This record gives sequence, structure tokens and C-alpha cells, in this order.
Amino acid sequence: MRLALAITVTMIAFAANSVLTRMAIEGGFIDPSGFALVRVVSGALVLGMIISLRGSGLPLLRRNRIPGALSLAVYLVGFSLAYLTLDAGLGALILFGVVQVTMFAHGALRGTAPTGRQLTGGAVAFIGLLSALWPGPGGVADPTGAALMVFAGLGWAAYTIIGRDAQDPLAATSANFLLCIPILLILLAGTGLTFSATGVALGVLCGGLTSGLGYALWYAVLPKIEGATAAIVQLSVPVIAILAGALLLNEGIGPIVIFATFLVVGGIGWSVTGRAAPADRS
Repeated sequence: MRLALAITVTMIAFAANSVLTRMAIEGGFIDPSGFALVRVVSGALVLGMIISLRGSGLPLLRRNRIPGALSLAVYLVGFSLAYLTLDAGLGALILFGVVQVTMFAHGALRGTAPTGRQLTGGAVAFIGLLSALWPGPGGVADPTGAALMVFAGLGWAAYTIIGRDAQDPLAATSANFLLCIPILLILLAGTGLTFSATGVALGVLCGGLTSGLGYALWYAVLPKIEGATAAIVQLSVPVIAILAGALLLNEGIGPIVIFATFLVVGGIGWSVTGRAAPADRS
């Protein structure tokens, strides 16, 4: 029950990232590059303060630290910039579709291929996700935006895979955020930064709470679940974001979204209640 609660809270935090990002960028309070930078700086500060209060060191020179920071930067940049030209629903579909496929492929290569039950549940959840997020008639994804979201999905999948080896999730997340700052400054050089008080506040909330602490919790959860399960449960995030958007941003919600929610939740439930595949399964 404690693990299930931790996973639920983490998925809600991930969905809140989307809601806060939409609120800030679509509201014109801040540009995508500025939001990404505020998000990672505030996350690093909050996590750094917690590490300091705990009295432990910050492991900046560990083996997976640079790959973790790079994958986090790729996700943040791709996620923020993609929404300049990409439909929000299609963007979420690309992001979490890429994450699922990448993590399933990684598990298969490592000899832990998903079971038939996991594949079936993942397919049902993905169908629900498609029905909820597929763009309307005439909707065409911008190629640049789609490519950016694919990179974001690959970055998040890599960050998730790397996080499974973290011995101290909170310290690892703090170090990743700190090392991500100079990487972001390089990647965002010349993009132009626009800030407002509201935009900065939303960025701080997204970075310090739903990103920083949310990712730390995710790193704590990852060693306790299978890679395939980690991929599947993240399919719930876009649906949670849709429901939160309807409640907090007055976005429309219809019967198709309600139907899709049942499919996603049902598919996830079917997948995660199955027995794990043997480690040597081929």
C-alpha cells in the first residue's frame, strides 16, 4: 500500500508539471526557455536545502551523474520548446509513447522482456491514451515540435532507467538538477528569455515541488518496481493532466476522455497486478 501511494503521488506530481507548464506558457507569463531554466534552478535550490538540512554530502562525481543530468536536460528542453508549435494532447501522446517503447525495448535487451499480461495491459492503456489525446480532424503535428517531444521522451526514459541504480534518490536528484543548470544554459543560449512575476512563481512551484521532490520520490520508487511497470504507470500522467486541466483551467472534458480514463486505469491495473517475468526470459 505504501508503494502504491508513492507511485500515485509521483504520477500526480508529473501531471502537475504539465498543468503548471501550460498555465505559465500558454498564459504568456513566461517563455518556454525561461520556464525550463527557472524550473531546474528552483528544483536544485530546494533539493540542495534539504540535503544540507539532512547533513549529507552531494555526490556530484558519481558514475551516472553526467548521464543523469544530460538526460534531464534533454527532457526539459524538449518538453518546454515542443509546446511552442505542438498540440498539447499530441505532445503528451508522443512523450509517453516514446517513454513506454524505449523502456520496454531496454527491458527486452536486458533480458527482462514484459510478460504477456504487461503487454496486453499496456496495449489497452495505450489505446485509451490514443482516444483521449489524438488530435481532432485536420490536426497536423509540426515536425519540429514532434521531433523535440521525441527527444524529450528519450531523455525521460533514459533518466528513468539511470535512476534505477540510485543508492540515495534524494541526493542523486539534487546533483542531477545542479549539474543540469550549466547544460541548460548552453542548450538555451540565444533563445531569448522572457520572465514575469507570475511566470517565475509557476516555474518555482513546478521546479521545487512537482519536479524536484517529485523526481526524488520517483527515484526512490524505481528500484522497487520493474522497468515495464515503470513505463506503463506513466501512461496515466496525460489522463491525470486532462482531468486536472478541466478542474483547474476550465478545459473541456467529454465522454471520450472519461472512457479513455477507464481504459488507461484498467490497463495499468491489469499490468501491474501480474507476476513479474523471469529474469532470463527471452
